[in-house]
Formats: sequence, C-alpha cells, structure tokens
Amino acid sequence: MSKSKNKKSPRKALKEKKQNKKLVQAIVFGVIIVFALVYIFKPNQHVKTTRTNKMNYESPYKFTKQGELSFQTKDEQFITKIDIEIANTDYKRSLGLMYRNKMEENQGMLFIFPDNDYRSFWMKNTIIPLDMIFVSSNFEIINIRKNTTPFDESQYTSTAPAKYVIEVVAGFTDKFNIKPGDKISYSLK
Repeated sequence: MSKSKNKKSPRKALKEKKQNKKLVQAIVFGVIIVFALVYIFKPNQHVKTTRTNKMNYESPYKFTKQGELSFQTKDEQFITKIDIEIANTDYKRSLGLMYRNKMEENQGMLFIFPDNDYRSFWMKNTIIPLDMIFVSSNFEIINIRKNTTPFDESQYTSTAPAKYVIEVVAGFTDKFNIKPGDKISYSLK
C-alpha cells in the first residue's frame, strides 16, 4: 500500500504544534505588553478619577469645635477669629485633616506639639487645599505655606522651631492679610 500524501508525519505534526503554541504565546505576550504600555502612559487618568471620587464621597470625619483661635497683628490688633479642632496627640496630629472633603472658612485645625521644634507636614490623603501657619512657642507666626496641593507628598516645613501649626482653607491668610510676625491666641471649650 502506498502512503497518502495528505497525512503528515508525526515529526512534522509535532513541529507544527510547537510552532502554533509559540505563535499563541507570542500573541498573548504582545497583548499583555500593549495593555501594560497603555496603563503606564495613561496613569493620570486613573489618578484624576480616583481623586474626583474621593472629593465626592461623604467623609466620616466631621469638624468638631473644640475651641476658638484669634489672629492679631504684631501690635495686637484683632484680625479675625476661627473655630478650631485640636490635634494634640500623635494619632490626631498624624491624621490631621486627611480624608475631609470640606471645611468652612471660619474653621481650622490647631496642632499642638509638646515642644518647640522644626515641623514638617505633607498633604497625603488631604483632599482640600490648605494654608499652613507655623507658630512659635511665644504665639508668633513664623511662616506660612500657602495654597498647598491636595494629595501632594512634598514636605511643607517651618523655617524656625514651631510649637503650633494651624491649618485653614487655602486663601484664608491672603484674604485676612495674615503674615509672619502676627500673633495668635486660643481658648479651649
């Protein structure tokens, strides 16, 4: 009997099977590479969506008035007053205003530290832009970091040792012309 010309030898069939397997692997690998490149070169779209979603959610953290803080000029002339929430423990200081999606202009957070030292803050997980006011142990404003960027992990630091830091909504210090050399005083509820 003669061999049929349409039948493949086992060796040839095995070779074709290996080639097909390599082709499928190459296609799958190519698809993975394409998805990876799309993800790598379009990460900002994901970040913007995530940040927008965070801004629209209802924060579990609500402002709780625990005192009042007044700003005065160097000559102790009254400038303005805000309601304050106090951050005086390690936990409260590390949490700060993170995850809050709103704060009124007449509200702020007063960070009270046990000592007078250089302070450094960041905006990680902080949704609203802030003005950060660094204050010495004698209640004098040292420096102000204005209009900080939400979610920014850069360091916003004091230019001299500070015992207090006040966070208010961005633009507050410009609106009320609060500047280094001005003073603060506060009272607790």
